Amino acid sequence: MESQTLEEKIRNIDIIAQDIPAVIIIHQLENLVLKYMSPWGLSILKTTKEDLFDLPGSEYYDRYFAKDYNDDYSSKIVALMEKGDEKEIATYFQQVRSSPQEDYKLYLSTTKIFMKDVKGRTTHLITSAVPVNPEHHITLKVNRLIEENIFLKKNSNVFSSLTKREKEILKGMALGHNSDQIAASLHISETTVNTHRRNIRTKLNVTNNYELVQFAQAYNLI
Repeated sequence: MESQTLEEKIRNIDIIAQDIPAVIIIHQLENLVLKYMSPWGLSILKTTKEDLFDLPGSEYYDRYFAKDYNDDYSSKIVALMEKGDEKEIATYFQQVRSSPQEDYKLYLSTTKIFMKDVKGRTTHLITSAVPVNPEHHITLKVNRLIEENIFLKKNSNVFSSLTKREKEILKGMALGHNSDQIAASLHISETTVNTHRRNIRTKLNVTNNYELVQFAQAYNLI
């Protein structure tokens, strides 16, 4: 059977796009430009294909997607392309909005290789994206997990700068223990604990107990 052209494949998808319970997107890897988005996706973004397809890839992501999420799923897509298996998929969450005046909404997206060139190199990717019901309990949990993952990545260097003793004291601080209690539990002087507390706040650049607790929870100290 003769291989279909890109245009033929897109045309076939467009015929049934209205019946698919997901937004369908096709990307051309060269210059990261969009080659197709189903009508539902255009409606969600409140745009037209003419305006959308003229956008450079970077502007498309900056305009509609939460930036902090990009690193998480872009690495999965790169791994997918490097493997080159057309049966493999990458699944991930994205936060999308149509304008800065709107809140981000959570989507579950799945990407696979759509087309390759004659040398077997990936040229196009296809993605299906399904909105996650904001009222479903899992939405809050997923958002919390993603935000924690972003926090971990952003602060891994500063947290790793803490010594073992400082991490022990950070745990006590996050649990609400005072310097005297921490000193007693670690068998060190209260003066030493106070010195460590100052150093911890400086290294982590925190100004309140909430931020201390955030570090302790993210890195499994409590």
